[in-house]
Amino acid sequence: MRGPLAPSHVPIAKSRSERFDDLVLDAVDRLKPRWGTQLASVEFAIEEVPPLSELGDGPGLLSGEPIPFGRSEPAVGKRPAVVIVYRRPLEARARDRDQLGALVHDTVVEQIAGLLGLPPESVDPGYEEDD
Repeated sequence: MRGPLAPSHVPIAKSRSERFDDLVLDAVDRLKPRWGTQLASVEFAIEEVPPLSELGDGPGLLSGEPIPFGRSEPAVGKRPAVVIVYRRPLEARARDRDQLGALVHDTVVEQIAGLLGLPPESVDPGYEEDD
């Protein structure tokens, strides 16, 4: 027999990238009650890995810089501000789904804070930098 193992409407039927997309959307939704006006004009995107230009002399080996989890780009002209989250570095860092959700949330908070010019703690009082 060939076919799906689970009906398409149950969470187990989602791919890893779809589940990751949901974590990013959940992180944004948690911030919307407080920052909805500011976030209305921000686009959110997910990329598999950071571009080579962000890795310096290699993936953190020679440059001493950690692999980025995300980046933000301010609005320019008619182009809206963008927050980009990198899926693979976050998945590689997380021990389990709960930690992945926390890492995604912290990354989204950090990138939004950068766009707003605020410390992450003021964007989300529950933010803790313990890495």
